[in-house]
Amino acid sequence: MTEGATLPPSGLPGLDPRFSRIVSAPGRGIDAGLDREWHCLDTGDELARLGVRPVGTILAVHGNPTWSYLWRALVTESVRAAEAGEPAWRVVAVDQLDMGFSERTGTHRPLAQRVSDLGALSEALALDSPVVTLGHDWGGVVSLGWAVGHPASVAGVMLLNTAVHQPDGVPIPAPLRLAGARGVLAASTVATTAFLDTTLALASPALDAATKDAYRAPYRSADRRRAIGDFVADIPVDGSHASSPELARIAAGVAELDVPALLLWGPRDPIFSDRYLDDLVDRLPHAQVHRFEGAGHLLAEDRPYADALLAWLGDHGERLTGRGAESLRAAATTVSGSTEDSDFVPIWRGLDDRRGDEAIAVIDMSTRRSEPPRRVSWRQLDDRVRRIATGLYRVGVRRGDRVSLLVKPGPTLSAVVYACLRIGAVVVVADAGLGVRGLTRAVRGSWPDFIIGETLGLTAARALGWPGVRISAARLPRAAAAALGVSYSLSDLVRGGDDATLPAAPLPDDDAAILFTSGSTGPAKGVAYTHRQLSALRDVLAAHFGVTHESGLVTGFAPFALLGPALGTRSVTPDMDVSSPRTLTATAVAAAVRESDARIVFLSPAAILNVVDTAGALAAEDRDALARVQTFLSTGAPISARLLESAAELMPNATPHTPYGMTECLLVTDVTLDGVREAAESPDAGVCVGRPIGSNRVLVSALDADGRATGVPGDEPGVLGEIVVSAPHLKDHYDRLWLTDRAAERETDTGDAADASSPRWHRTGDVGHLDELGRLWVEGRMPHVIVSGDGPIAPVGPEQQVERVDAVRRAAVVGVGPHGLRQAVAVVETLPPAAHAGLAEPHLTRAVRASTGIPLVAVLAVPRLPTDIRHNSKIDRSRLSAWAERVLAGGRPDAP
Repeated sequence: MTEGATLPPSGLPGLDPRFSRIVSAPGRGIDAGLDREWHCLDTGDELARLGVRPVGTILAVHGNPTWSYLWRALVTESVRAAEAGEPAWRVVAVDQLDMGFSERTGTHRPLAQRVSDLGALSEALALDSPVVTLGHDWGGVVSLGWAVGHPASVAGVMLLNTAVHQPDGVPIPAPLRLAGARGVLAASTVATTAFLDTTLALASPALDAATKDAYRAPYRSADRRRAIGDFVADIPVDGSHASSPELARIAAGVAELDVPALLLWGPRDPIFSDRYLDDLVDRLPHAQVHRFEGAGHLLAEDRPYADALLAWLGDHGERLTGRGAESLRAAATTVSGSTEDSDFVPIWRGLDDRRGDEAIAVIDMSTRRSEPPRRVSWRQLDDRVRRIATGLYRVGVRRGDRVSLLVKPGPTLSAVVYACLRIGAVVVVADAGLGVRGLTRAVRGSWPDFIIGETLGLTAARALGWPGVRISAARLPRAAAAALGVSYSLSDLVRGGDDATLPAAPLPDDDAAILFTSGSTGPAKGVAYTHRQLSALRDVLAAHFGVTHESGLVTGFAPFALLGPALGTRSVTPDMDVSSPRTLTATAVAAAVRESDARIVFLSPAAILNVVDTAGALAAEDRDALARVQTFLSTGAPISARLLESAAELMPNATPHTPYGMTECLLVTDVTLDGVREAAESPDAGVCVGRPIGSNRVLVSALDADGRATGVPGDEPGVLGEIVVSAPHLKDHYDRLWLTDRAAERETDTGDAADASSPRWHRTGDVGHLDELGRLWVEGRMPHVIVSGDGPIAPVGPEQQVERVDAVRRAAVVGVGPHGLRQAVAVVETLPPAAHAGLAEPHLTRAVRASTGIPLVAVLAVPRLPTDIRHNSKIDRSRLSAWAERVLAGGRPDAP
């Protein structure tokens, strides 16, 4: 006997019973001649009651072992949006047959049958076209099967963690292998609630008891759980499985879908990992993607997914609801630069121009102390680039493939980078300063197709399960190569390579590189640059700093370590660990300058600290070499005049610069030491970082009383707000972080005409102001703004005032207390260092309070202020704020 559909019990948290309905639909396939009863959540009647006509329908399909309850937030929020006057989308969230509160048919329903079932239901409901499908888990596959089969109705697809393809030779995820094992399947999925309980336990944060019970409500007995086991048994583990042909049909059809697509992903999913996201991105290259770090399989419970879906629907309303729009793939081809661009000069042109030159291009200072530095000529570098490029192409690297680079700066890394760029591969660069967890998150998040690395990096890749075909920088013994999963070495690629088989060059607007942020304000983000943007960075650097073939670069700052070949000038990285800037010494800088006869030196602020501290070890010949430097740059974070002056003493004939920028836009403004000194006479608070470089633009979006940047971006002097920038070399997008992109580039009325030539803008997350001379002053980060009862307070200005106290080496001003009523606390690093952390001595407290114009509720002293994980120069104010709250609440004053 079958059991008909029923309505869910009342009182389930978050589920309004008004939306539940039972629908009868004619059966198909194995159900031909029968009617089947479905339970679904449907907002259609409520929209009709409100007098609102929907612009389309969202057809939402749950996976295993959930039910339509998964979509309750979308159901509720979509109605609220309609009530608020937003375009109304009818939501139909189904319970698949034998699941949730739909009919128990008593028959096994393979994938093809479930796709057919959904088609029958959609016809019975006469769904209003256009339809946007939404699916999760195996509901994602079923929803895509419907989309592929209804090309005239489908307007878009939205997916949460799911998969449509299982790679050959790769086993299905371990939890599914275990659940599907003989002797385990029935016991874990049907006889007991083990599979259901395990799935619910994947939520992060954990579900409350009432919500867990709501998910269990349709599955109280073994009879009602039968389909949970059937779903697991229907997973195609290999090509011989009965449902494999249907899965293959759907996978192929997805690659032909030419409709807007959104992929929301929980990367901590032990079942549908980033491997499956990468496959979907390959099939839907136009899709917008957002990975929610920290979220997992039950993304709909972990994060506010409904807000994201409705925002996406709003952004794409015209395309989704209008028919006959231009092809997404055709539009993407146009955007990527299908027409010839005569003004574009590729990033590798510097190499081409000096192809036969025997002059030195790159110097490697990391050789053994008993050996001279390794020197590589332009001819040798160009030859190696071309041979590696053809070798990479020979082993399957294609335009758009991602190549993660785990190689230290030097000739080898330079050759590999330019080889990848030449054939259109996307280089992925995340430095070891992120730490093992951060680096793993970065590599797995970008999901590279290939990894080129030195032994240490390849060992980490093997141990931590990073994706990608492995290529070793050096030839390894056969046993070591096998142990590390290495398929090729660079020497294998170089052997027999020439430029005769180089593929066509990439287009200007193809992705070229993904660089990762420092992770100092949250998980590191991948920042994607196109070839056009990398070339624009080269051009602005060359023009502003007067770089010529004879300039020479010493680069102790990783992002610029690879620009020498692009600029057509020799380059060298000093002997240091680039992932740990404090390992750079003054003698190492001098040695690099002496060997390269460089006139330009790039260093990070953290590196400068140690260079200045180790200056006492410089010999006379070292000082002579440094005296030949003409331009000195500190990039990565603004630095004080005092530190810039200390560095200038080591390079007395150089003009010191401290450009302002970020990973998203590496050079925005610039100021010289003389400019910093001039600014010191100004009453403005913060760090002066100068005026915009070249055609760059800087505006400020004013903070409101709640500390939010809600003001229309402008250039009025003295307005405190979020810094907004535009530049030809501004990043293209964040990698697989659509929501972050949307927030950073949300529409702003800047007075520019809204056409294709309008500049793109980036909200930096930095706080500051412009002065009457057009100079930019940085005053902190948005999350560090103290929202007091008297309005927002930016931290840098008060910190500068506190640092004028003789006993204070460095200071941080942070907030404690509830938002809107926060109180300022000064945390100081003293000279000499404090013996332990805690309340400052009374005399120091009085001096600090007298130094600043803001009220301080307390002054705390620490032996050392904590800094971020990579720069070692940016004070970790968020960590200090939490620590100060604990101390002032009576907690132990351990070091922060």
